[in-house]
Amino acid sequence: FNIEGKFHAAGCSNGGISALHVAAANPDYFQSVTAFPGFLWEPSPQKVVNLADICVYMYIGEKDKLGWHEEMKREAEFLRECGTLATYSVEKDQPHRIETLAGAKSIRLFEGFEATKQGCIL
Repeated sequence: FNIEGKFHAAGCSNGGISALHVAAANPDYFQSVTAFPGFLWEPSPQKVVNLADICVYMYIGEKDKLGWHEEMKREAEFLRECGTLATYSVEKDQPHRIETLAGAKSIRLFEGFEATKQGCIL
């Protein structure tokens, strides 16, 4: 997949948390970051500023029982308020391990990568 000089970080669960952390710590290397699910661990003003030019995609299962819904929603809203292009999507009937983004359906993740070229609008 052509990344045009910058990377797309993505991860599930702890991997989503890690993807957001790495992108916030190294913003010059990333075009986008996708967490399915995941949130910014120990958010700070500097981490948010660092994500300002990175497209942030956050997905969570409707039936996820880990309690991340409000944290992820709040972070996506806060990132948008700070000027970051951030989306938050609740995947209907999905648990923590989101099947609507797996296998053949993973094309949705690549659509997010492509959307980066258009200003991160899905």
